[in-house]
Amino acid sequence: MTEEPCQCSDCQRFYKEHDRLIREFPTFKQQQELNWASIQSFRTLCTKVTDQLQRELSEREANEDLSVEQKHISDADITEALDELESVNAYLFSIEALMERIFDTKVSNNIELKFKEIAKELAPDPLNVDRLILNRLFHQTPDFPDKKNSN
Repeated sequence: MTEEPCQCSDCQRFYKEHDRLIREFPTFKQQQELNWASIQSFRTLCTKVTDQLQRELSEREANEDLSVEQKHISDADITEALDELESVNAYLFSIEALMERIFDTKVSNNIELKFKEIAKELAPDPLNVDRLILNRLFHQTPDFPDKKNSN
């Protein structure tokens, strides 16, 4: 018996995003670029937040007479977050180094076409009429807005 995919809302959101990324970026080159951009944007955001938190902590140390009400985030929370974000940034840097190796890989146009073909199988368009009919048959879930539940 095959294992059914998890149906919790977090997993369902992941599956939808996973399939969307395959549909919208179905080639090897597009996946390389998408992953590179994703890592870079994550690193940029983590670095900026880290810098901001470090600056805020430094300002607090220089101006120790701030009241508790003026501190939206406690010093302990900032210190803990800085430690975690420094680890995340180190991991992202490692991933970036590995991604550079992936960028050394090139595939032919024929292989890119194979990627597109397989992408359509892995993540078919959820709004395709055939897919909607199959979903209704297999899952008995309403897939048309005008369909009424018979509960």
